[in-house]
Amino acid sequence: MRGPGPGPRPSRVRARGATIAAFVALAPLLPAAAVAVGTLKVDTALPYVCTLPSGPQAATVRITAAFPERVAVGEEIRPTDVTTTVELPAAAVADLTVLEAATVRAETRLTVGVTQNGQRAEATWRGTSPSLDVPADGPLTLTTTGDVPILTTGGPGDLSLTAGSLGVDLAPSTADGAATVPASLSVTCVPAEAAEGRRVLATVPVSPGATTGEPSAPPTPSTAPSSSSPSSSPASLPSPPPSRPTGREPASGTSGASRSPAAGRTADSGPQAADDTAPGTGAGTEAPRPPAPTCRNDKPTSKSLTAYITGYSNVRKLNGANVIPVSCTLIEQGDPEIVFLPDGVHLLQKSDAELSYKGRRQTPPFEATFLTFGFAPTTATLVLEQVGPMAVESDILLVFPDNIAETYIRAPLVLRVLDVRVNGTRLDVGPSCRTAKPLSSPEPDPAKYPGDHLVLLGKGQLLNGTDASGYVLTSGGPLTGEVTIPAFENCGAGGEDLDRLLTATISGPGNHLKQIQGQTCAVGVEVPTEGQCTEDRQPYVVPKPAR
Repeated sequence: MRGPGPGPRPSRVRARGATIAAFVALAPLLPAAAVAVGTLKVDTALPYVCTLPSGPQAATVRITAAFPERVAVGEEIRPTDVTTTVELPAAAVADLTVLEAATVRAETRLTVGVTQNGQRAEATWRGTSPSLDVPADGPLTLTTTGDVPILTTGGPGDLSLTAGSLGVDLAPSTADGAATVPASLSVTCVPAEAAEGRRVLATVPVSPGATTGEPSAPPTPSTAPSSSSPSSSPASLPSPPPSRPTGREPASGTSGASRSPAAGRTADSGPQAADDTAPGTGAGTEAPRPPAPTCRNDKPTSKSLTAYITGYSNVRKLNGANVIPVSCTLIEQGDPEIVFLPDGVHLLQKSDAELSYKGRRQTPPFEATFLTFGFAPTTATLVLEQVGPMAVESDILLVFPDNIAETYIRAPLVLRVLDVRVNGTRLDVGPSCRTAKPLSSPEPDPAKYPGDHLVLLGKGQLLNGTDASGYVLTSGGPLTGEVTIPAFENCGAGGEDLDRLLTATISGPGNHLKQIQGQTCAVGVEVPTEGQCTEDRQPYVVPKPAR
């Protein structure tokens, strides 16, 4: 993977949320004996010091998991049956009691170093807990579970995991189910001095050949015990922060209430009715964000994201550009994978996405106006309609201090024409006017991704897992591509065939496309980061198109 070339460092924004690029969570474990051939069972506890509102307090973190005893090069290392249990002292209960909390949910994030042959990355495994009652007194015990990122190595050598800092986000509620004030508490925990010498959680030998039938010795007991960790989310970079960042500055080319409390519709909104928009408000802000189409995921998972996207598309034949309106995108993140390759440690993640407008996989209708044949003013109402799976493939090369991100988005989209007016006179194109096949772009890997589809590429950099420039999936940014508009079909009514007219006017290659994606909303996370989501869990940042 190639990153951006040298040059002036662009301005940076925060990569927040359930980051595909920046965070992966691991929990600290101590060694345990393997109870079955090929499997190492871990069940251990480590002492931590947690900073609560009442001050620093001793806590215990217990992790259970199962690891492969050994693997071959290229074979996945995926911890299974992973739980993280955090036992906070009675002071934590007192802090919640002050808020009149009756129940509480938790999200944990544990940072762990991953090393092999001198290469090092850091990951954060996330876990969530069900709602539980706040006890009247005594300790508060929280058990979280979640999906675990995959580790894959490109060469032989022991792969070790080392425990680091732990973040615990608490979402307390009152007896009637309302949120407390404040609505969340963030607790930062670090390993206690007594944990030194026990922070290597697990060491998994990686052999150059297949493990089946190999006479390789069992894992050598390292000076520190073997172990594993907890819950979910993507993997990360050297030295990510100990807790989830809470900055709210939007990505370049985007707007939110914190930057621009603009009233009214953005220029790209197109002919939408007032009830198509969802103004929303950002938590902790006074001004509403600009109006935008409704963007909700009513059945989210812990990996669900939502985001707005908008931008310009050239129509080369007409020597002009039109705005593609603010559109809602629903994203379901895939399992992240850490891969050790000759050029360094890569974080790979494949996600699925789809456009969403009033329950359909499309953009809102939008108007485009051009001078057809250089003199006739023509206005068309258009829709981009998704006709197959949209794939999001991210690759982050973890190199200190700037981690290089490259993301390809592939989407099969057809262009539908709803209405055409030439010099103000309606031209009846009928109900089924559309491109005969999806828009297409040059595909860098046609064997892996055959067929016609749009390809957008975003490049960015990350600093220590929090500051992002360019494009990163969770923080957004610019995406560019080139598109061929196919011939049109089924255009016309009353026996009139307009296919050739529209094809001659619009269709052809070499149309430049630039889209701006806004900061995502981690809609499935129990305690979303401030500034990412509106109160009703829609994306807070509404991007503006940029040329």
